[in-house]
Amino acid sequence: MARTVEFVLGLLGGIFGFFGALLALAFGGIGGALGAEGASTVVGLGWVAILFAILAIVGAAIVKSKPKLGGGFMIVSSVGGLVCISFAWAISFVLLLIAGLMAVIKKGD
Repeated sequence: MARTVEFVLGLLGGIFGFFGALLALAFGGIGGALGAEGASTVVGLGWVAILFAILAIVGAAIVKSKPKLGGGFMIVSSVGGLVCISFAWAISFVLLLIAGLMAVIKKGD
């Protein structure tokens, strides 16, 4: 099967997640510069969200050859990114969850 829909949704989710993580890093950096409490935590979670965005892009890249593994990567990164940076990951959460579930559930491979 082509799995093009899963690939495109996963890739878009990973890209949006990367930008959401950069947004969290920017807010954490600004908070740190202004002396806000907990800013270093936001920066740390932003870096973890970047790792989840990379995992999502890897999952999208392998979903055509190994759909269950790629779908699992996308599901894990969707939930993990949402836990890390919440609202900044909202679009990615939806895209990655749909792509991951489609890859895992769809018959044919």
